[in-house]
Amino acid sequence: MWTVKSFQALTTSELYSYLQLRVNVFIVEQSCPFPDLDGYDTQAFHLAYIENNELLAYGRILPPGIKYDRASIGRVIVNEKARGRGLAKKLMEVSIATIEQKWPGGEIQLQAQTYLRKFYGSFGFNETSLEYDEDGIPHVDMVKLNTNNHFSH
Repeated sequence: MWTVKSFQALTTSELYSYLQLRVNVFIVEQSCPFPDLDGYDTQAFHLAYIENNELLAYGRILPPGIKYDRASIGRVIVNEKARGRGLAKKLMEVSIATIEQKWPGGEIQLQAQTYLRKFYGSFGFNETSLEYDEDGIPHVDMVKLNTNNHFSH
């Protein structure tokens, strides 16, 4: 089941499981010590896919004006045991639809690990920066310019 909740609507158990998955993937699995608790979670909408009481996918949406002028998607994760099932694609579809519902017609921004730029490109995101290092991992900035056009897969 997919859920979208503001920080204030999260239970402590939900928050704990979201942060645990983020640490397990972004810090432990990717061997990348970085400050995951960046101060944006309290202003974010948290997307989660739970199956059999287990968190299998997670993403974070920030409203326009928080991190960027545009709404943004970040912390896109699929639990290692659930990869290959299309959950990342579904997570992006739910994220984009949520943004279109909350802030219609706006642009969407994200910071993509460089190896995922084709994945994000399949949703209409275009690179807007040169490759740069973010916490030891190559990234590019990407923007989806017109959220009124539905993507096709």
